[in-house]
Amino acid sequence: MADTKRGRQFGNIRKLSSGRYQARYRGPDGKLRPAPGTFQRKADAARWLSLKEAEISTGEWIAPELGAQEFRDYAGRWMRDRVLKARTAELYDGLLDNHLFPTFGDLGLTDIDEVTVRRWRKERLETGPKAERPFGPVTVAKAYRLLHAIFETAVEDRIVARNPCRIAGAGQEESDERAVVPLAVVFKLADTVPVRYRTLILLATFADMRWGELVGLRRENIDLDTCEIRITETLAQLDKGGLRPDTPKSRAGRRTVAFPAEIAAEVRWHLEQFAEPGPRGFVFVGPKSGQLRRSNFHRTWNKARIAVGLPDLHFHDLRHTGGTLTATTGATLKELMARLGHSSVRAALIYQHATRDRDQAIAKALGAYVREARGPAQEPDDKPERGEKGA
Repeated sequence: MADTKRGRQFGNIRKLSSGRYQARYRGPDGKLRPAPGTFQRKADAARWLSLKEAEISTGEWIAPELGAQEFRDYAGRWMRDRVLKARTAELYDGLLDNHLFPTFGDLGLTDIDEVTVRRWRKERLETGPKAERPFGPVTVAKAYRLLHAIFETAVEDRIVARNPCRIAGAGQEESDERAVVPLAVVFKLADTVPVRYRTLILLATFADMRWGELVGLRRENIDLDTCEIRITETLAQLDKGGLRPDTPKSRAGRRTVAFPAEIAAEVRWHLEQFAEPGPRGFVFVGPKSGQLRRSNFHRTWNKARIAVGLPDLHFHDLRHTGGTLTATTGATLKELMARLGHSSVRAALIYQHATRDRDQAIAKALGAYVREARGPAQEPDDKPERGEKGA
């Protein structure tokens, strides 16, 4: 039973045999679309139509059937449409399969709301006897960031009106503070590993290089006269074991970094004894002249870190140590970013944290100002009079 009001400008309302009201409107694409449900009162149906009319007039209207597509399908297309580094693509595939698809895969995009996302994150982070499989906060943060990025594209594609990932700080990784290795231990590590890996340890520390940058380093990119290394290539080892030549993750990763002249002789000797021949020869190779793999080097690394009394030390901690030492030399934030290949300020700020030794040195320097201000004849009065506030 139709109930249309003469002069209505937008949509129509009809009363159904059940007594409820159905609202319909014609979208910008010319298709006639009903409201997702019926209304108990005619005024409610009219209000819903007014909202739809406002969406169309402001350009915010989105065809509802677009948001009905499953998250799994849209995320798959999202991945195919992007040019990703091999390791990044592998990471995203793992996050989708292990963390996002189990919860969101079969849901329509518009069925995923803020409540659903909050509940998913809470369950992922939950600990205690009732938690079936708690996940580390860093992994959950990575998965949340990926979910946010996919929905951000869906908003730009005008498939959904709003990104449901709206938890403040949920995408920030709060890893434990990395170890700063004393220099004496760095050299002990260099003495402990087989001699072909000694320079690998030294450049990881004193040239602030990542593992992939080291194993992808070629002869032509080392200048012994200027003690500089041009970082233009990396070697990515995938979880399935394959090695893939690649470029640094960002433009900032392509950089020239200087190393101390004090280790130049050791770098030269390594090139003479162990590196592949020719300008394009790899600087670091395995004992059988094959490409150096992290999985194979780990056995050597594991023995060395146990030998120096640091069984939980990660290879990346050497780069972190180098970055921290660079910061203590007085390097500016911009200089740190350039040397470490960081495109974000937040990443470089990690290395500007105050170490305890440096903080003590600062306190001693401040003490000198105190002594100068008091003068030689003035004694510190650290005993407040009885009855004085704070006594």
